[in-house]
Amino acid sequence: MATVSESIGNQSQLNAALRGGIESIDRNQTITFTKYVRLVLPLDGFVFWVRADQVSASALANAAVLNSTALNVPLTVVTPAPTIVVQGSLHYSTDVVMEESEAYDRNTVIFTAESDIDPFNEVGPEVLYIGEFMGVRFSFSRRAPLYIQAGIYHYSGVAIVPAMLSQIVDDVTTFDSSSIIVSNSLPIWMSLNKFMPMYPSFLSTQNITPPYATVHISETSGVQSAPLIDSMSNHYQLARDRVKVTMYGLRNFSALDFLDYVQQFTLDSEQMGLTNIPVPKDEKRTQVELGTIAIKKIIEFDVNYYQTVSRNIARQLITSAITAVFGD
Repeated sequence: MATVSESIGNQSQLNAALRGGIESIDRNQTITFTKYVRLVLPLDGFVFWVRADQVSASALANAAVLNSTALNVPLTVVTPAPTIVVQGSLHYSTDVVMEESEAYDRNTVIFTAESDIDPFNEVGPEVLYIGEFMGVRFSFSRRAPLYIQAGIYHYSGVAIVPAMLSQIVDDVTTFDSSSIIVSNSLPIWMSLNKFMPMYPSFLSTQNITPPYATVHISETSGVQSAPLIDSMSNHYQLARDRVKVTMYGLRNFSALDFLDYVQQFTLDSEQMGLTNIPVPKDEKRTQVELGTIAIKKIIEFDVNYYQTVSRNIARQLITSAITAVFGD
């Protein structure tokens, strides 16, 4: 068996050989990564990434009471966005993708670095570093299996596709933070957070610990044949949603309490009505390493609501919700 000193020596020799090969290929190439901060709209839970020099030092999502500063106004940039410069070799391949609603170039990026990129490992889910090379902007979703003796680090990901560029905010003066994005009942569900945090499906906070719930709306349809448009051009359209609420960490009594909470809300308000008989259902979420299952339940709702009411709910939320602070 090799001693510690022999292992360290072998690591140094292997690393030196690989580092020399990388430097021969990349010719001292460097990539600059810029820091972005996560911003969550309290209206409907949509996630945006804002360039760090566009927000104050305390402007992580949900950091201050809304209306404590003015929204949608020019700001004074006090410091440039933090950047890191990393030396390594970057490779990317391009595939042309044609889908029903878009056609675009999909660039798969692989970056081989000569040292561990510490900020990528140390930052939390509220921070993202975006690199740029020859007009291609990218971040990484994966670090390849690491062989410590080699001392070489491989990062990979898919470059930002055109449809996602609207979620990257480089100038908050052009960002609309006062209107909702979705056209369904999601803002109503985001307000029903008495028992646990509520997130849109696919947008829950990374590595969050239960209890929490996600709301997935799979089907939206009209109920009345045409909308009512009043003398003030307000639009009223009766609509129907199929909604699946997935809950983690709730025992039976808590799931039933949440169901009663939703049903009472539909009786006490005119914002949403139930058209089915929802009941909690148990689902299996496994992890083979543990040999057990998570506490996971779903409740499926069929609801009717006016889309105008959904917009009104969003206005009520924004007067009491919290979001990021723009400017100094």
